[in-house]
Amino acid sequence: MLKKIGIGFLMALIFVMMLWFTSNNPDNVALDLGFVLVSASKPVAFSLTFVMGWAFGLLCTSIFILRLINERRQLRRSLRRTESEVSSLRNLPLTDAD
Repeated sequence: MLKKIGIGFLMALIFVMMLWFTSNNPDNVALDLGFVLVSASKPVAFSLTFVMGWAFGLLCTSIFILRLINERRQLRRSLRRTESEVSSLRNLPLTDAD
């Protein structure tokens, strides 16, 4: 319950800060993207930058998670092979017990 209240408060605080930033920065900014010149308002430019950074972070995180999943799958497969080998070795009769 406390976690939900904290998240709600954080979202409200971010929304209020966004409104304050938008009202204090109404002018436009020119962005040179290398191949095109774009004119956008400052809040839109900051919002797009935030969204692009979030998407890039999500992409990097998902690549890392996929690598971990693949490594986990390989380790499980290796563990199963090792366990079956140990089991078969335990089931062999003792021939040197003379």
